[in-house]
Amino acid sequence: MNELTFIHKPFNELTPHELYAILQLRSEVFVVEQNCVFLDADDKDQVSMHVMCWQNELLAGYTRLVPAGVSYEESSIGRVVTSPKVRHAGIGKLLMNYSIRTSYELFGKTTITIGAQFYLRKFYTSLGFQQCSDIYLEDGIQHIKMFLPVIG
Repeated sequence: MNELTFIHKPFNELTPHELYAILQLRSEVFVVEQNCVFLDADDKDQVSMHVMCWQNELLAGYTRLVPAGVSYEESSIGRVVTSPKVRHAGIGKLLMNYSIRTSYELFGKTTITIGAQFYLRKFYTSLGFQQCSDIYLEDGIQHIKMFLPVIG
């Protein structure tokens, strides 16, 4: 695996190239690959921190760190996505671990809540998240609410 570079920036510091790559990756996976028509531009990007995992010029992975009170009462990690070009290389786990650490640095070491696609429950459970809702449909896709408890 080529070297990975993780960076995070608030919306107003994203370069046009970075913003284009983020929107392109989110659209490639959430709209085209998952065949889901939804409004990705939900007015949360402007208040969020954007985590990017670059592999050379490729945006290999991305998450959006959302402050408390925007998506949930607690802070949240959303729009978790890895490029189909690098799937099954462990980048998702590295990306989420970086995102969790960064969320703690930015928002304090508090509970993190996510709305996870149900088929990824095992992945998020492996990171310490716990399911806290029944399955619900969001944009026609099964989701569950999960949280990462603060330990220690």
